[in-house]
Amino acid sequence: MDSVLSEDPVALKILIAGGFGVGKTTLVGSISEIKPLRTEEVLSDRGVGVDDLDGVEAKTTTTVAMDFGRITIRDGLVVYLFGTPGQERFWFMWDELSYGALGAVVIADTRRLTDCFPSVDYFEQRGTPFVVAVNCFDGADRHTVDDVRIALDLDDDVPVMLCDVRRRTSAKEVMITLVEHSLRTLTSAN
Repeated sequence: MDSVLSEDPVALKILIAGGFGVGKTTLVGSISEIKPLRTEEVLSDRGVGVDDLDGVEAKTTTTVAMDFGRITIRDGLVVYLFGTPGQERFWFMWDELSYGALGAVVIADTRRLTDCFPSVDYFEQRGTPFVVAVNCFDGADRHTVDDVRIALDLDDDVPVMLCDVRRRTSAKEVMITLVEHSLRTLTSAN
């Protein structure tokens, strides 16, 4: 009797987190091989006084549940991307979205750096490996990786990198950095 051994498919889950309007939906869209699932809704008057539009005045929509994308690395190895909602009123979904995640990308906007503190705190408290990707917005002041690390009070082993989430090559570098960091973190824990 001939038997064919096949590898079980492997699926990796990565979260994309950060504050409101930082570029989570854009990152998922720039790197996903499929048309991303988006749960975007038009900003309404209910968000007035709740959603801080400073620095993102042109923003007209917001993620109310999640973004979802996929990257096939090779046969049997797929990465699923889950973009988290950025506003506090939707944070209750994070626990469900983060279950089983290999790691997370925290996107930071230096114009509103404090908006990524909740994401950093969330992953630090749960021991989830994460990287900080500073989205370099057009017209925004540029800061060094070291300045961002100090401002966010990050441990030296947390990778911080500059990126442009609109560009597939930049988003790919962020994902590679996260996977490598997650593997180092998991290996050193065992």
